[in-house]
Amino acid sequence: MSVEIINKTSLDFLKKLAKNNNREWFTANKETFKAHEADVKAFYNAVMQRLNQHDQIEKLKIFRIYRDVRFSKDKTPYKAHFAGSFSRMGLERRGGYYLRIKPGETFMAVGFWDPNKEDLMRIRKELELDASEFRAILEDSEFKKVWGMLQGDALKTAPKGFDKEHKDIDLIRHKQFIFTKTFTNKEVLSKDFIDQVDHSFQAIRPYFDLMSSILTTNLNGESLIA
Repeated sequence: MSVEIINKTSLDFLKKLAKNNNREWFTANKETFKAHEADVKAFYNAVMQRLNQHDQIEKLKIFRIYRDVRFSKDKTPYKAHFAGSFSRMGLERRGGYYLRIKPGETFMAVGFWDPNKEDLMRIRKELELDASEFRAILEDSEFKKVWGMLQGDALKTAPKGFDKEHKDIDLIRHKQFIFTKTFTNKEVLSKDFIDQVDHSFQAIRPYFDLMSSILTTNLNGESLIA
């Protein structure tokens, strides 16, 4: 069995789990889950091998199937999806990769979805000073073909200390700087799904390179890495 494909039986299992999201059913089908989990983990490791051909990945994290329901209105105990993230290696490489496999709702995400307050301020100050390089990447036709428009939560008004009339306030208002891409079940089950995932991850590199440069230097362009 190829490690570079997602099997239809794995999606079928997730569909059944969504309809039978309870401990009794899961316990009775745990061995089946473990088999599908192993297959999907092999796929994620294959993606990481691809990534390491054009980036340097420090860690692959496969998220647990068990949900934390302590503070959630949804008390179903299991996630009806598989998900994993890929962390880039070293302080000089910023940004992260994420992939979720879920019937009818598979998507990948890249970027900065929870920047700390120091990083967020640094990004905003850079955009305030000069957003031209940032916009050039976002408006590149090949980049947009793969990733579309910048997404993520944003303030309704200007952050404290920033001019609400600034020409780039639409970017400065962002609290997250992410891109997402969705896939149909047919695409997920195709033999070239891993190629599509890897191609998309490669296409984000100009954005990652720029943001890494911003986040590892001060406004004078001096390195912050010792």
